[in-house]
Amino acid sequence: MDSSSTRRQTTRRKLFEAAVTLIAEQGFSSTTVDEIAERAGVAKGTVYYNFASKNELFEELLRHGIELLATSLQEAADASADRGGSRVDALDAMIRAGLDFIARYPALTQLYVAELWRTNRAWQSTLMVVRERAITVVEGVLREAVADGELSEDIDIPLTASALFGMVLVAALDWQSYQPHRSIDDVHASLSRLLQGRVSGHP
Repeated sequence: MDSSSTRRQTTRRKLFEAAVTLIAEQGFSSTTVDEIAERAGVAKGTVYYNFASKNELFEELLRHGIELLATSLQEAADASADRGGSRVDALDAMIRAGLDFIARYPALTQLYVAELWRTNRAWQSTLMVVRERAITVVEGVLREAVADGELSEDIDIPLTASALFGMVLVAALDWQSYQPHRSIDDVHASLSRLLQGRVSGHP
């Protein structure tokens, strides 16, 4: 990778981090391009050089963030399989990976969850695409679990995948906001017990 490409990636990362923090703090409408540039430590023109508009910046922010999350989930599932774990073990590893991601990027997660409930945004179609990207990773493991006989064929795979994804998002945000004294190991253990008892059907 040449130096100009590296510099551009570094600049875009700074803009992503500045934008997600500001938008999570004060909302999309109240956040200006000037503020994003100032927080990122770049000139306003640099924002428009990388993104045609604030809307485009936000859409790319969503894509970038959820791609990172989806990659983390898939890597966790693959690592579990490499260790000889079951598909339910892979789901458990994905829960831990999700918690790790949210602990690392809490502002992005807050922003994503808030935007899920809004239907009048220009980027609604983008939001649905990035959501599907993450859900599909979970669905893939669930389908393998059903095929291997670990889980019942009666499971509604799309809904179960959404429920697991939502469980991690909401539980992690609740942990970060209202129970910060709890360790990530403690939170993971609680969600793991829920997974083992309510999804796999084993105590």
